[in-house]
Amino acid sequence: MSVNRDLIRYRLEKARETLEDAELLLSQNRLSSAVNRLYYSLFYGVLALLETKGLASSKHAGVRALFNQHFVKDNIVSKELGQFYGELFNERQEGDYVDYTEFAREKVVEDMKKCQTFLVKLEQAVDMLLRRETEQ
Repeated sequence: MSVNRDLIRYRLEKARETLEDAELLLSQNRLSSAVNRLYYSLFYGVLALLETKGLASSKHAGVRALFNQHFVKDNIVSKELGQFYGELFNERQEGDYVDYTEFAREKVVEDMKKCQTFLVKLEQAVDMLLRRETEQ
């Protein structure tokens, strides 16, 4: 199986850029938009990780299912981070689609820190999996 390394690199760059967008929004107290960008930063990172195994889905639920099945279940990514990804998905859904949703700044700051850690772990996992693929 040959993976698209350019696509993986692009998605990781997009994940980082989207995390920076979330930081800017948080600094302006745009909490709902910051949560949206935090989720999407992880989403792009997870898409990069899925590409290391040639996996894809057109739906967010499918991406989450593949991520859990192939990376959390196999202990490539911790269960805690897998759960956080699901929680952030739910927060993003609520912020985007439920009227009058408000987020506590402290919670968004905490989510930001978790996202930063999550992206580092995703990048490490991508590097490990790409090295394995090169060795085969």
